[in-house]
Amino acid sequence: MPIPDRIERTLDLAHPIEKVWAALTTADGLGGWLGDKAEIDDLRPGGRIRVCWDGTWSVLRIETVEPPRRLCFTWPVDGLPPGDPRRTHVEIVIRPVGDGTRLSLTETGFAQLPDELSAAYQGNVEGWRKELDKLVRHLDGRR
Repeated sequence: MPIPDRIERTLDLAHPIEKVWAALTTADGLGGWLGDKAEIDDLRPGGRIRVCWDGTWSVLRIETVEPPRRLCFTWPVDGLPPGDPRRTHVEIVIRPVGDGTRLSLTETGFAQLPDELSAAYQGNVEGWRKELDKLVRHLDGRR
């Protein structure tokens, strides 16, 4: 069975869009929920974000920055050798909803992978569940 191409998640957050945007686009914000810590070299298309999970760094390449609404990046696929050019594309769109913010996340590009890398897709499905739960806790001031 082919690997599905996309992961989609939507969250309603009880925080203003500016606070959510800061959690997506600052090193302190990202490091509070995505991985263990983060570094941003330049928040612009072509810039890089480095995120560390358990001592291993992953480099995200920024594709789109539209403050305070949209952030897109690509990142490597687990299971591929270092330097493999195949990456998935993550798009995060936020918009105000009432007093809070709706976050929509879509990750695409899994269909390019061979069937034996279906674990990469499943890992990201579970990974986004965990990381977005951490985002909620971070925004709420909980760990």
